[in-house]
Amino acid sequence: MLLGLKLSLVDIASLGWISIATTVAVVVLTFVGTIGLGRALGLPGHQPLLVASGFSICGASAIGAMGAAVRARDEEQAVPVALVTLCGTLAIAVLPALWHPLGLSNLQFGHWVGAGVHDVGQVVATAQIAGTAALAVAVVVKLTRVLMLAPMVAITAAVERRRAADAAGPRPAIVPLFVAGFLAAVLLNTLVPLPEWVRSGADAVQTTLLAMALFALGASIRLGELATTGWRALVVGLTSWVLVAGLAYGAVLLG
Repeated sequence: MLLGLKLSLVDIASLGWISIATTVAVVVLTFVGTIGLGRALGLPGHQPLLVASGFSICGASAIGAMGAAVRARDEEQAVPVALVTLCGTLAIAVLPALWHPLGLSNLQFGHWVGAGVHDVGQVVATAQIAGTAALAVAVVVKLTRVLMLAPMVAITAAVERRRAADAAGPRPAIVPLFVAGFLAAVLLNTLVPLPEWVRSGADAVQTTLLAMALFALGASIRLGELATTGWRALVVGLTSWVLVAGLAYGAVLLG
């Protein structure tokens, strides 16, 4: 929910319709492609969905949100979180090395990073080397991807609700409360001039809560269970990383 305070609809509109459309396309194509590959390689349970969410939208935050929406087990979330953290860290070193060989300007590099790197913090760490203008573009493009979390979680929850119609126990909510809260935070940030201490405080709380969630996930991991699917998950993660980077580069060229 607190991620919404980083995003303004005005900032998104400033990108232009071509950049917005290509950013949405990158998210959707990476999401669908990663799910397909994960299922083809036999990843268990909700892992294909969770890996796809993390790599296409916003890293560990998306994995946690999607996992909550479909009631995924902690063990199912642990591998996707590890993969998205690994590949996001690799991106911090690899993308800057490809910046000049690919002939990208500073702003184009920022766009590429925002569209192709997973976590917001990893985007900042990667894009800032190209200057403040590139960083600003990267953050806006990245947060536009974050906004995709709301509809994609809502759609997935609706599908899960339909599948669980004949199952015992409560069904997933059509629109999870955290999705509604995220959208409310975006609107608040768009319509109300929030003081800097509110933004920085919310960012600190969000980072702390995410760290607590990741620690809890790690504490539930059994290494023996991870070993049975490790190599397949690694192939899916690395392939998804290359896919989103390639699609993002294409989006930059179209923009």
